[in-house]
Amino acid sequence: MRITKFGHACVRVEHAGVRIVLDPGSFTEREAVEGADVVLITHQHADHYDAGHLRATTAEIHTIGAVADVIRDEAPDLADRLHVVAPGDVLDVGVPIRVVGEKHAVIHPDYPRFDNSGYLLTLGSELVYHPGDSLTAPGERIDLLLAPVSAPWLKVGEAIDFVREVGAPRSLAIHDRVYSDVGLAMVETHMDNLALKDGMRFTRLADGADLD
Repeated sequence: MRITKFGHACVRVEHAGVRIVLDPGSFTEREAVEGADVVLITHQHADHYDAGHLRATTAEIHTIGAVADVIRDEAPDLADRLHVVAPGDVLDVGVPIRVVGEKHAVIHPDYPRFDNSGYLLTLGSELVYHPGDSLTAPGERIDLLLAPVSAPWLKVGEAIDFVREVGAPRSLAIHDRVYSDVGLAMVETHMDNLALKDGMRFTRLADGADLD
C-alpha cells in the first residue's frame, strides 16, 4: 500500500496494482492523476473537482449524482467514464470501496446544503477513510483517517472532535490549503494535545510526499 498526499484534499492510493485518486481539485497539482486507474470525487466544489484534471487522465470516474450532473453539463466529453454511486453502495474497482454519508458540512445556515459522500477503502487488512467535506464518521473502526483540518465550514475544535470520534490509530491531515503554515502548525499542536491517545498519531505531509 502506498499513500501520497497531493494538494489540499487530494490523496493517491496505490494497492494491489490499482491507482486510486481522491478529490483532485483546483488546488491540486495535475501530476496527481498521472497513471490513475480510478478517480473518486466526494462533491462538486472546485477544490475537489476539476474537469481539466479529469481530462488529463483516462481513469474511470466514480462520484455521486450531484457531481455527475455537473460533469455532464460542464464537461460532457467525460460522461462516458462516469459511474454514479450513492450512500451505502459498495463498489469494487480492484479494491472494495464503501460510499459513506450524503451531505456536506454546514458552511452557514443561509447556504443550501450540498451533497457529499466520503469513501471507505479496504486495502487488504487496512481501512482508509476520506470523508470529503463532512464530519460523518464511517461507523466502524478504521486504520487511517484522512482528516480535514482547515475550511470555511470547520473550526479546530470540530476537527479535533472528529479525530477523537473516529479514533483511528493514524490520521493524515488533508484539506489544508486554506491555512498558512503557522495555522497548520497550530492545528498540529492542538491535535497532539487534545485528540491523540493510546498511541494514536497525527501526521502532516508536504504535497507529493508519501505516508511512511
